[in-house]
Amino acid sequence: MAQRKRQLVSNELAEAALQLLALKGFDAVTIDEIATTAGVSKRTFFRYFASKEDVVVQFLADMGTGIHAELAARPIEERPSVALRHAVWVSIAACGDHSDRALRVVQLILRTPALYARFLERQAQWRDDLTGELARRLGLDADTDLYSQLAAGMALTAFDAVLQRWSNSDGAEDPAELTDRAFAVIAPALDAVRNGR
Repeated sequence: MAQRKRQLVSNELAEAALQLLALKGFDAVTIDEIATTAGVSKRTFFRYFASKEDVVVQFLADMGTGIHAELAARPIEERPSVALRHAVWVSIAACGDHSDRALRVVQLILRTPALYARFLERQAQWRDDLTGELARRLGLDADTDLYSQLAAGMALTAFDAVLQRWSNSDGAEDPAELTDRAFAVIAPALDAVRNGR
């Protein structure tokens, strides 16, 4: 019960912070403001997050966890391009479910140098996780086989391209269609592992 309450408070704080940051910009929002919006004390905020940046980093960590979990859950016989497109789509669809707020958060991350740096840092971890999962699925050695690392990198590059286009269009472009188009471009390379083994 205590764990559930902690999670609820953490979620409320994150939601309040992301809304304020997306609305006003990273530098314009204070921790006092976030705490007040969430209905908690500043001290409570610091029990959950070390900084404003940490709220966004947690959001990114959750995205990466979602991509990895979805890839691991895909049918083993599925072509790599299909499995990876579904895995990436989970995070993009989550953005689409709350599209106005998510678009503002994505724009905040892409347009704030400190946050974008943390995003790229997180993506390095995602790439490692996806590399290991792809190697496991295909019976490859992640340390010696280039395919897994390259495929993970291509999938995340497609993910980046979709987020950038969606952000630059101010939400006018459909993320589902962008994802399909991006993966149509890289699918032949992703699926070449079957022939190259």
